Amino acid sequence: MSKIKKKRFETASEISELDVKFYKIIQFSGWLFLFTLIGFMGAWILLDSILELIVLDLTAMTFTFIIFIGTNSAISFALATKIKSNKAEKRKFFLDWLLGEFLFCTLAIFAVAAYVW
Repeated sequence: MSKIKKKRFETASEISELDVKFYKIIQFSGWLFLFTLIGFMGAWILLDSILELIVLDLTAMTFTFIIFIGTNSAISFALATKIKSNKAEKRKFFLDWLLGEFLFCTLAIFAVAAYVW
């Protein structure tokens, strides 16, 4: 046996409390978008198809709302997964996400405006 004690090197924890909060906020926004989409579609199916209380038409605005909420949910979950797997580039991922959301929302607004016009 060696008389020299080996020192244990503790690796610095890569996950800070701020990283965990950041990850959970993004994941929460994904769940919020998903529950909004499920609630909207559930109310639509329940009130229009099953109970036939009101008649709802699929207009450009409604279709855009459904696509917008569904896509934002998917993008939020993807960002949370990407940040969880690669914490070193979380700032780059977040800025890319913000730019992507801005472009997507702008495109959706112009598409609906062109369709209605």
